[in-house]
Amino acid sequence: MNNKAGNRFQKITLITVVLLFLTILAGGVVRSSGSGMGCPDWPKCFGQYVPPTDVSQLPKDYKEQYVKKRELKNQRFAKTLDFFGYNDMARRIREDRSILIPEEFNATKTWTEYINRLVGAVCGIFLLLSAIYSFNYWRSNKRIVVLSVFNVFLVIYQAWLGSIVVSTNLVAWIVTVHMLLAIAILAISITTYHMAKTLGRPRIRKKGIIYVVIVIALILSLIQIAIGTEVREKIDSVADHLLGGYRETWVENAGEIFHSHRTLALLVLIVNVLLYALLRRNFSRHSIQQQFMSITFLLIMLQIVTGVVLSYWALPPFAQASHILLASLMFGAQFYLFLNLYRSVDVQGGRI
Repeated sequence: MNNKAGNRFQKITLITVVLLFLTILAGGVVRSSGSGMGCPDWPKCFGQYVPPTDVSQLPKDYKEQYVKKRELKNQRFAKTLDFFGYNDMARRIREDRSILIPEEFNATKTWTEYINRLVGAVCGIFLLLSAIYSFNYWRSNKRIVVLSVFNVFLVIYQAWLGSIVVSTNLVAWIVTVHMLLAIAILAISITTYHMAKTLGRPRIRKKGIIYVVIVIALILSLIQIAIGTEVREKIDSVADHLLGGYRETWVENAGEIFHSHRTLALLVLIVNVLLYALLRRNFSRHSIQQQFMSITFLLIMLQIVTGVVLSYWALPPFAQASHILLASLMFGAQFYLFLNLYRSVDVQGGRI
């Protein structure tokens, strides 16, 4: 493989990683603005590749049409769940009448969701390009090819799951799985980028305690992201119950799940303080390990700030989108740090 081909793959994959973060941000904007059902169908939006800007552009019975389509799609999805043994989930989807409540057309929400889909589509194209160019590494590192191709199938599944999110009217557990799958796609892209970038470089001696702590930090971050998604779903439920009013009380009515999320944030901070102390002892201040640890700390502090703003300033939408983006950026920084602990010496013996 020549250097030009390798550089092309690395550039495309790096752009893909950036686009994945933008996709997560776009999804955060959709959630914070309540635009998740801005397009009642998928992959088109109101049956069009370019959505309408006014309700007059839609047929009079558009609500009934899309409710019927969602009902049929949900029945098929419930059968799939039954086939794999998830009978309780299938039953809840069949019995959830709220899924069949039609959404009023709102041009702002429709275009917010549509832009989210466009960003996702561009990201999917770059994931495909990354997989194509990964074949330049077939002889030198087949894992890069396997992971890149697997990521394409994963994003196709993610797109299908996105259609289920729409048809089930944002059922909580499906939204959580959708978010975690986005994190998995991000992790694979970061892995293939790092593998290509460090190809041929020797490894350093593993320092066991650092690996234990960084793995714990990553697991805690994933749990925190999952719980955060559930917190959002709980708050949406509270908001619906209060008919969108009394916004300042939504957080306090979220219950135990919110308190768990806040408590876990403290544990995340403590583990990362310990990790930073260990890195200070084992790596130079100019090493990429300490640089990414500093980035992680900055993201954690910003995450805490946005969490405080959400708690005490009645969930402003900009803070909601920022909170989701910062969580994914923090995981990305931690994960890249983990990879650089695994392979951390260049051919001259310096830190990378």
